[in-house]
Amino acid sequence: MNMYSGPERRKFSRMDANFVVSYRIKEFPDGYDLTQTKNVSQGGILLTTNKVFDKGTFLAMTIRFPLVPQKIEVTGEVIASKEIVRDLIYETRIKFLDLDEEFFQKLGEFIEENLK
Repeated sequence: MNMYSGPERRKFSRMDANFVVSYRIKEFPDGYDLTQTKNVSQGGILLTTNKVFDKGTFLAMTIRFPLVPQKIEVTGEVIASKEIVRDLIYETRIKFLDLDEEFFQKLGEFIEENLK
């Protein structure tokens, strides 16, 4: 596996973390799937999903973060989705679109604290 040696393009620090996420395509009220995050940043998350998603697909997500008692509802936009295990597991990168400002700050502090 070749490592990317170009400039760091990420705006936010990313940490490996397994948070429970339920997600569905935003236009469809039913059909939630449950998964876990692989990593998280203030800008978005990497999920394993059971299907490939087109770039630009909007997902309604409910995330359980250990730092807050309530579930966080957020819309995400699929940046990329690639097959990891043939017809079974996909890694899907998602950018947060409407993350609550106060939570956004808390998440940033939580990540920085855990990366020390």
